[in-house]
Order: sequence, then C-alpha cells, then structure tokens
Amino acid sequence: MKIASIVAATCALLLSGMASGAEIKVASTQATQEAYQELVAQFEKATGHKVTTFFSGTLNVSKRLATGEPFDMIIMSGPAIDEQIKLGKAAAGSRVDFASSGTGMAVRKGAPKPDISSPDALKKTLLAAKSIGYSTGPSGVYMLSVFEKMGIADQVKGKLKQTPSGVFVGTLIATGETEVGFQQISELTHFDGIDYVGPLPGNLQRMTMFSAAIHTGAKQADAARALVKFITAPAAAPVIKKHGLEPA
Repeated sequence: MKIASIVAATCALLLSGMASGAEIKVASTQATQEAYQELVAQFEKATGHKVTTFFSGTLNVSKRLATGEPFDMIIMSGPAIDEQIKLGKAAAGSRVDFASSGTGMAVRKGAPKPDISSPDALKKTLLAAKSIGYSTGPSGVYMLSVFEKMGIADQVKGKLKQTPSGVFVGTLIATGETEVGFQQISELTHFDGIDYVGPLPGNLQRMTMFSAAIHTGAKQADAARALVKFITAPAAAPVIKKHGLEPA
C-alpha cells in the first residue's frame, strides 16, 4: 500500500466521529520541526483541522508555558516534557514519544570537513578549532558533558559560543562566528550556508528523545490527541527518517 493511502487510512481511523475544523495550538522546540511540519500539512489536509505552532528553543518554550499562555499540545525533549508534567503544564500520562536525534557537527559551507570519525579524532579537531558553537537546548547541555568526558573542558572553554534560545547553531557557523558547531543532527542537515560533517563518534553519541504531550489547559484536547497519534503513527516513519530523525 502506498504511503499516501496508509496516511489516509490512519486519519480515517483516528478521526472517525470527530468534528473537523478545530484550531490546535502547539508549542514546540525545533529539533523535530522539519518532519513535524510535513506531517502537520498532511494532517490538516486529511482532517480539516488547522494547526498553529510556536517554534523556539527549550528555554523560550518553557518560559511561554510558565506564563500560562494557552496551548493544546507541547513537543519538547522527553525529560523536558516530564518536567512540564511535574509543573502541571502537561497532562499526566499524555506523553507520547515522537522521534529521536543524535548530536552532530557542521562547518561553514565549502570549508574543509575535519575528521571526527573517532573520539581521538574529534578531540584533535576540537583542540585545533578556533571557535566552537553550541546551543542552549539538550544538545548544548550534552556537549558540555562531552567536553568534560574528553578531558578538554578547560582547554575549549574560551572558544565556546552559545546561541540564545531559539537561534540555530547553524547561524553561528554560516556567518563565520564559529569555525565548527554542534546541535541535533536534524537541526544541522537542513540549514543553509553550512555543511554537515557527521555525528558524534562511538560512545560519545547519545540520542535525545523528543516527545509530545497534551497541555493541561487544552481547549482542543481531542483534536490534539488525534494530532499526536497521527505524527507518531507507523505511517509517519518515512517522513521522520527523511529529516534526519529516528521514529520512536
């Protein structure tokens, strides 16, 4: 069966008996943005619902949730969703894992791609780099632990440049502000002006799971749950993989 047919059948099953035309408000971090947007377009076409999404970094999404701004659905890293459940912003038991991403490195478009094929090679590359970009999100927090694990935290500290929440590390690389940069692979592979080098090697790699949950103040909870089911259904896997992610 063709993917389009599977998508249509999935929608019919998930949404039978549900009134169409709901407006679903979503707050999402950016690692899954490309895959999510493609799936949302399919969902809107199949259901008649409209999805409005606020995309930003983890810190900015958390701030918007803390102010009490109304949303129907949230997409963040799994641990961040769990934190929002503890804070009462996401409904207990509503977390559904969506997709995971590893952390990778990129350089400015056309620049030589350094060797990061092994932990030792990555260490040499980092020590030789003039500047290193990283994010305020899960990949950035993780990279700081990687530098510690490699025993070079003090040596690279003066080279580090962190993006503000919501700003892609690719921006630093493309403008030449940093020679290399690290972020979720899905946030590097689509970014203009940079070349993706590759993932963190060996045991330095760690996959980050991104999950969806229903906001406790959701006005369109049923439609939001249908959206969660749609983007996490088996039929969504090819889209998720296409954008550098792994299905949950």
